[in-house]
Amino acid sequence: VHLEESGGGLVHAGNSLRLSCVASGTDSSINDMAWHRQLPGNQREWIATVNSAGITNYADSVKGRFTVSIDNAKSTTYLQMNGLKPEDTAVYRCNAHFVGTLNDYWGLGTQVTVSS
Repeated sequence: VHLEESGGGLVHAGNSLRLSCVASGTDSSINDMAWHRQLPGNQREWIATVNSAGITNYADSVKGRFTVSIDNAKSTTYLQMNGLKPEDTAVYRCNAHFVGTLNDYWGLGTQVTVSS
């Protein structure tokens, strides 16, 4: 199974970015997909989760600014990030769980840098 994130970049504070994460290499159905970010010092923070039914959960730090969604047919999750702040600067990584397995799959991440 391979997860690949895209959509990161350098933006000014207040602007928006949309990240994508595509899962490939399996015929299994998605159970859920989540976004995390790797902060300086390698601290990892959970951002949001969406399951195959579209039910979402968010960390308080992004609630109201970020929106996570899923396209089951494309095995893709999206993270719409609005009102970006310099403290959102991090490597954003997705992970996925598939039906019928307890394995935890991760992408390598995409860099998001927000300038003040």
